[in-house]
Amino acid sequence: MEPVRSGVDEQATRLLRAEDTVTDRAPLTDDLPDLDLATAYRIQDETLCRRIERGEQLVGVKLGLTSRAKQRQMNVDRPITAWLTDAMALPAGGPLPRGRLIHPRVEPEIVFVMGRRLAGPGVTAASALAAVDRVYGGLEIIDSRYRDFRFTLPDVVADNASSAYYVTGPRSASAADLHLPLEACNLEVNGQIAATATGAAVQGNPAEALAMAANSLAERNHAIEAGWIVLTGGLTDAIPLTEGRTMAAHFTHLGTVTVTG
Repeated sequence: MEPVRSGVDEQATRLLRAEDTVTDRAPLTDDLPDLDLATAYRIQDETLCRRIERGEQLVGVKLGLTSRAKQRQMNVDRPITAWLTDAMALPAGGPLPRGRLIHPRVEPEIVFVMGRRLAGPGVTAASALAAVDRVYGGLEIIDSRYRDFRFTLPDVVADNASSAYYVTGPRSASAADLHLPLEACNLEVNGQIAATATGAAVQGNPAEALAMAANSLAERNHAIEAGWIVLTGGLTDAIPLTEGRTMAAHFTHLGTVTVTG
């Protein structure tokens, strides 16, 4: 087996083992300082293949590093992408599987359900939005496998952008009926407002993030398929979800989404 392929398999095994045993670990780049983004995406894709082999179904994509501030912090000029499977979806109001989580954090997101296939290159915000069927409010529960959430860009890409779970609200709207950059969200922690934002926090417009995702995936010969869910990125900073803490995201037109630790 060629060295790169062998290394991809080994790192995918280590990351999935950390997730399955609910054990944090040092970043991959502590031992592999030359890990590049292309190889990190190969590791991410390999972990997806193994999830599918064990019975999970691919249902969508998520974006990370969608805020300008986070991009500057990580020295990148566009978001990263990662995969969503059906095992990551939580029913609204359902219990959070805390025993499966290391150090969860929560961030509110605008969520798209795709009406038709979206394939780059050349996707614009307008053409991306035209492919959307419905828009929901959501909460993503992220859970890095790296100790203390310490990682570089290749580390977080390999770790599927800290994926864990997500939940969407009971109310949806047509994209045509919303002005997404102005769709506001108040994030409450135990009834107290902890953060506020609008859709403009995500690349200036969540539709821009969707277009970037389609164009970025095209570089790896992937597309966003009809029926898929797309988490467009955190509207606010992620807040730790400690045991007993309740978080609620209140959207202007997309209702309320709640999760309890």
